[in-house]
Amino acid sequence: MNLLSLSRLSFALAASALCFAPLSLRAVEPHLVCADQTAVGMPDWVRSGVVYEINVRQYSAAGNFAAVTADLPRLRALGVDILWLMPIHPIGEVNRKGPLGSYYAVRDYLGINPEFGTKDDFRAFMTAAHSQGFRVILDWVGNHTAWDNPLAADHPDYYLRDDAGTYQPPTGFDWTDVIQLDFSNPAVLDYQTMALTYWVKEFGVDGYRCDYATGVPTTFWNELTARLRRVRADLFFLSESDLPQHQLHAFNASYGFDMMHAINAVGAGTKGVSHLDDTLTRSRVRLPAGGALMYYTSNHDENSWQGTEFERLGAGTAAFAVLSFMLDGIPLIYNGQEIGLDRRLEFFERDPIIWPGTGHALTPFYQILVHLRRTHPALRTGAPMRRIDTTGQESIYALLRGQAGSRIVTLLNLTGKEALADAYDPALAGRWRDAFTGEEVTLAATVPLELKAWQYRVLVSLE
Repeated sequence: MNLLSLSRLSFALAASALCFAPLSLRAVEPHLVCADQTAVGMPDWVRSGVVYEINVRQYSAAGNFAAVTADLPRLRALGVDILWLMPIHPIGEVNRKGPLGSYYAVRDYLGINPEFGTKDDFRAFMTAAHSQGFRVILDWVGNHTAWDNPLAADHPDYYLRDDAGTYQPPTGFDWTDVIQLDFSNPAVLDYQTMALTYWVKEFGVDGYRCDYATGVPTTFWNELTARLRRVRADLFFLSESDLPQHQLHAFNASYGFDMMHAINAVGAGTKGVSHLDDTLTRSRVRLPAGGALMYYTSNHDENSWQGTEFERLGAGTAAFAVLSFMLDGIPLIYNGQEIGLDRRLEFFERDPIIWPGTGHALTPFYQILVHLRRTHPALRTGAPMRRIDTTGQESIYALLRGQAGSRIVTLLNLTGKEALADAYDPALAGRWRDAFTGEEVTLAATVPLELKAWQYRVLVSLE
């Protein structure tokens, strides 16, 4: 064993010892290099899936489960198949933010937010969603609870407290409406196991997106997800974190935070297009073999706090949406993106999306992307991916997915200027159909490219 291996082993042992120490003593986990290890993998139903995030409060004028249930046929027509509901639980009232509070200040892990309806309403939604071919994942807030969650009164030992016995909000944030759980207490693990199992057994939930997963020790997640998989083996766990070690035993996929930042930087022109390659390389080095990331151009955090995709990406919005579907990962659509939602949704009060009565020009765009992801083997998570060489690497991003007999080539000009370049790759030779225009073209291995500002082409092999 070399010195580097010994160093990693020493750190791993130290990290293991720290994971169940009180939070105030636990070191923040660094990103480990896990490329020489194997990821836990993922359920097959996720590998061609598209995640659609639903903000129930803002989804409709009614802001309830019944309205989402009534809209399922439209989502079926869009083609998405994995519905992620933001937290559905009652919201704390003590130290509440805004008039309605944050979904992530959970007052009762086993209850339903009365804004959204009743458990019968949620059950009706789940039944309808499953009958129409959807999978449903819930948002799980495992790091902290509302101040007035009954656990704080009944089990104060579940929480991190100072020397005076006062509950503590998570450090480093302005999350004053929540208090930090203490993962050194095994009873916290037992309680979360019970609560997560409840929604799986009683309502048929298909998995969980785990909020602020970085704030919870990896060893805790490892044991928690192991217990849940003994209840149902094909549950999907998505980490709102980019810690590579999360995917060794616990999570099937993680957030592509680095790629989100890279997309924003390239869209703003502060980084060149090849910055995307730097980001992908870093992920390959860190992630275990078979690991996966979720890619997106918007979600509830980005939309409310950083701005809409139109604010951040401007005229490149569509091109980057194409990229998020063509990269090897799992694509996400935030509710409203398919109709060009161009405002920041309020977070602590009602601010419903206004849906058009007759569709929107962006809807067919997303339908094409979703259909390709759902049906073409080249876009399954884990299918081969590599960049194609061009003479315009700082403006054109050319991407090959799949292999002989099942290929998709994506050509993107990720700048605000026209791009002229030549591409070369033997894989380009053959007959192709443009997924958006239907045009059929025959290419040689060398292809002259002329792409307008922010233009994109997605070519599907006909051979």
